[in-house]
Parts: sequence; structure tokens; C-alpha cells
Amino acid sequence: MPHCRSWQVVKAYGRAERRSVDNVNASGRAGQDVGEVFDSHCHLDLLETPVRQVLAEARAAGISRVVTVGYDISSSRWAAQCATEHRDVYAAVAIHPNETARSADGAFDMIRGLAGLPQVRAIGETGLDYYRDWSDPAIQRQWFRAHIELAKQEGKPLVIHDRDAHDDVLRILADEGAPRQVVFHCFSGDKEMVKTCADAGYFMSFAGNVTFSSAGPLREAAGQVPVDLLLVETDAPYLTPVPHRGKPNAPAYIPYTLRCLAEVRGADPAELGAAIAATGGLLFGPW
Repeated sequence: MPHCRSWQVVKAYGRAERRSVDNVNASGRAGQDVGEVFDSHCHLDLLETPVRQVLAEARAAGISRVVTVGYDISSSRWAAQCATEHRDVYAAVAIHPNETARSADGAFDMIRGLAGLPQVRAIGETGLDYYRDWSDPAIQRQWFRAHIELAKQEGKPLVIHDRDAHDDVLRILADEGAPRQVVFHCFSGDKEMVKTCADAGYFMSFAGNVTFSSAGPLREAAGQVPVDLLLVETDAPYLTPVPHRGKPNAPAYIPYTLRCLAEVRGADPAELGAAIAATGGLLFGPW
């Protein structure tokens, strides 16, 4: 999701995060009945808990892999290094649209250098954010086009941040020629946008906000996504699913969102999780 980026808010979570994840694992409820799945989008660098512990808690909840996503130069470097050190982590690298206006000269060349690393499995998160005014939309569009071209050059999926910018995101993808694989992270469109994305073969990833009581239209949209284009994510530490909304998110919470998706689709959670895991392998490479 990132806004980008409130380190102070993340830091303020501190002990609340530790308690919330401990409670999930102690109850056994988080991963019970969902089989093995993966987190297609999170920000491990923003979690207070050490990475090894986050991953151990995720594995206890049935989460076999995570993709940690960069949003500026330092976080992209961190993501690539993290993926080198942990075999159940893959990295994505990019400049977030809200970071584009203040990115230093040469920033994109640095992203280009990281993009070719074998542990970097996607280019993102990039895209457009018209909700906040931290970067001029024209600058965002320029950077988005550059990331699209980079994803095509590297033959890697493009991970898109799209906030209040559906029409322009879709138009630019069409104008530039989309990469072979495109992921709409934290999908926020309606049923009509689902059809547009599905017709184009774009993947749609749903985060914990799909569990919110106010998210009825989003759940309806999730029910229309072809299963082979469906992904699930945390966007941790953001968008924590019910019943832990208000606490920091973590990969171990994926099962709550997965169960919600299974319910709206009339599917078995374990079978849906297995299908999503298989899609992840096709997108990001063999686990």
C-alpha cells in the first residue's frame, strides 16, 4: 500500500505487534484449515519483529513464502539483501509513486541495477497514486512508464500501486504495452474493473481490507476474479484483516484474508490456498 512512508507510525506499533502475532500462533487459528499459501506483497523492513521470527511465525501459520517489496532505493536494496539471506523470501524493487518527486538523480539506474539480481523476482511497487499529492501526477506517470519498460526488459512481473487512478493506470499499460505479467497489488477496483483486468490477463491481489465491514463491493469484485488470476497479500504492516484490525499486520495473518476470499467465492480455503500458491510459483518462479 505504502503511503509512503510513516516510519514513526510503524515504530509506534512496537509491542502491540508482538502481542498480536503471538496470540494468533498460540490459538492455532491463523493457519488452521487453509493449507499452505504465500504472501504476495509485504514490507518486512517496516516490521518491528526480527525477520527470522516473522518468517517462523508465518511458517507456523502455513505461509511458505513471502515477497518483500521495495518503495525507494534503501528499501529496495534491503529487500534484495533480505531475499539473499532468507530462502523463503523473494524481493521486488522500485520507486513508489509517492516517492518519485523526491528521488535523487540516478535513482532509477540504481533500481535497474537491482532488477537483474536473481533474488529480485518483480518490479514494484510502481504505479500512480492520486489520493495523495506528494508527487506531481505527471512525474508519477513518467516513472510508471519507465518501470513498465524495465519489467519488460527484465522479463519480470510488474507490481502496481493503483490508488484513485484506475483509468490512467489502465491507459498507460495499454499505451506502453504491458509486461507479460502484471499484478494489481491491493486491488481496489469494482466488478467492471475485474473484467477489464481479467480480459487483459492481469493478476489481482487482495489484502486485509477485503475483510472490513465496509468492503462489500470489494468482496463482490473478489468473487468475480478468475482463480488463476487471484493472489492474496498482507501489505504488512498495513491493512490488517479482521479480527486484528487496528494492530500491525504480519504475514502470519494471511489465513484470515484467505478465508474471507474463500467464503465469498464458495470455495474451500485449503483448495483456494493451493491454487494461489501455484499461481505464485508461475509468477515469481519456482519456490
